[in-house]
Amino acid sequence: MIDLTVHPEQLERTVARARERGIVIPTFAQMKDPTRIPQGIVDRLREVGLWDLHPLNLFRITWKNEPTAHGGGFDGVNYLEFPPELTGVPARILALVGKWFPTGAHKVGATFGCLVPRLVTGQFDPTFHKAVWPSTGNYCRGGAYDANLLACESIAILPEQMSRERFEWLSNVAGEVIATPGCESNVWEIFQKCKELQATRDNVVIFNQFDEFGNHLWHYDVTGHAMEEVLARELGDSEYAGVVLTSGSSGTMGCGDYLKERFPRSKLVVSEALQCPTLLENGFGGHRIEGIGDKHVPWIHNVRNTDMVVGIDDEDTMCLVRLFNEPEGRAHLAAQGIPEELVGRLDLLGISSIANLLSAIKFAKYYELSGSDVVLTVLTDSMELYRSRLKELHEAHGPYTETDAAVDYAAHLLGIKTDATLELGYRERKRIHNLKYYTWIEQMERSVEDLDAQWYDDPGYWDRIHAMVPRIDELIVEFNERAGLLREFERGR
Repeated sequence: MIDLTVHPEQLERTVARARERGIVIPTFAQMKDPTRIPQGIVDRLREVGLWDLHPLNLFRITWKNEPTAHGGGFDGVNYLEFPPELTGVPARILALVGKWFPTGAHKVGATFGCLVPRLVTGQFDPTFHKAVWPSTGNYCRGGAYDANLLACESIAILPEQMSRERFEWLSNVAGEVIATPGCESNVWEIFQKCKELQATRDNVVIFNQFDEFGNHLWHYDVTGHAMEEVLARELGDSEYAGVVLTSGSSGTMGCGDYLKERFPRSKLVVSEALQCPTLLENGFGGHRIEGIGDKHVPWIHNVRNTDMVVGIDDEDTMCLVRLFNEPEGRAHLAAQGIPEELVGRLDLLGISSIANLLSAIKFAKYYELSGSDVVLTVLTDSMELYRSRLKELHEAHGPYTETDAAVDYAAHLLGIKTDATLELGYRERKRIHNLKYYTWIEQMERSVEDLDAQWYDDPGYWDRIHAMVPRIDELIVEFNERAGLLREFERGR
């Protein structure tokens, strides 16, 4: 659970730091509905860039930012629809767009959900503690960014084989950047580094995305509501079939818990790299789909609420990186009748976003969904964070030709099959849930009782977590009142 015990002395120091640095913290309610944000803050944001290291950008941790790099306000949820000409399936596939968060990825929301409850209770003292963000990619970027805005020192940890853009950006934002051995799949090496820091430093607080329920809770409440709004706008006479998401930390899958409460017949589908089939086959391996961490089942994955596992070949994903971004690829797509406006926006899909799209296509094909079915997914980040990967593909395979584009479109997009798919019955869900034991009980010293509670006390275990949002918002409001800055913005200054 999320500990909301208040530590008065540390809280007083934290409030003083916020007052000194001009920090006002948004509530979950404001992130879901930016019309609740004081007009004074909205007006001041007109002078702030989307990625600026400015505390007011905490209020841009929402799916509803105006899609502009500087000075934007708020609008509806940012999302795209992918037509049958692109996907090869009649089902309507809708995807929330993560590029228009600060840092260009939605992980700033997940990290907000982890850090802020500790700040507003005084459990994290920014005058003493350092926030450690172990990650396979965007989570440590989001954590370092949020920590900077909240006047906290941070340490980012990520595998050495992650994209160059991530390391360059982090070097200017995080206080310390640590590269661990391996690639996307090497999560255990990250955990080991965290243990080393805990043993050698007395001021570190580990915010492990794989076991921090604030990660799950932010997506349950904020992403879940955003998806519900998209459905309210788009559903009409159609039927919502389910949401499909790759399993990184499993945090984003929290939105599926929310949606299943509203649409009990809908599916929650998790996908992973075929080269590392942990959920499918208890397997292991390395892969190239940046944004996914594996070889274990995250503690915050509500397995009992998951209906299907889909495996995605990383070769399909990397071929589509070129198809969606090379001029010859885009020209070929336009020639197939795909609207040029959409073709011009395909750089909104980063590598794991492409994997999400492919997973949604597999889901639609497997269940033979029709044009009256709606499938949801998320574009976690954009190609803005992977330009070096595109250059590497060009160097490895040469110029991208019209023939390459035709092959990739036919084989790696329209030709996607329903292989490596597994419907989860009771026993398969229990098998995957039991895999948590080897990481979290044997190696990370959690209790068997808590592991059993996740399974046997479902849905009560998860309901108690979801019910914590109102109390967290109360604590945020109290914190802002003590800091005394919000009333100036409420007066429109």
